[in-house]
Amino acid sequence: MKKVKLYTDGACSGNPGQGGWGAVIIYKDSIRKISGYSPETTNNIMELTAVIEGIGMLKERCEIDVYTDSKYIVDAVNEWLANWIRNGWITSAKKPVKNVSYWKSIIELSEKHNIKWHWVKGHDGNTYNEECDRMAREEIVRNRKGGSL
Repeated sequence: MKKVKLYTDGACSGNPGQGGWGAVIIYKDSIRKISGYSPETTNNIMELTAVIEGIGMLKERCEIDVYTDSKYIVDAVNEWLANWIRNGWITSAKKPVKNVSYWKSIIELSEKHNIKWHWVKGHDGNTYNEECDRMAREEIVRNRKGGSL
């Protein structure tokens, strides 16, 4: 099974607001960068989208180490997700889980791969996390009228 590293990040100008996401996929010596934009979104949706789009690029079953600076994602997949499903997508605070369609996409993608989830501190000099952040913010600037954050 191929071993892949996936770095992801999302950004939002306003929350909600215009958003961008970036992902860096590393397999052996090959590096692929992808990014995208949404005109009206949230930071968490952009974080989730980066993961979904990154994993979705892989066409065969892989061992994936996902690196994200989103505690929301890492805590959810490692601690909360099983309970959300068991409780009919209701949180421990008895409120509906947000972004359910994105979580369902992550579950579906996770069934195709062996995934380990890693939290990295954002804006702390991690080369690929910084690159994902740059790409996400660049998407916002490129697509925004006026062209600045």
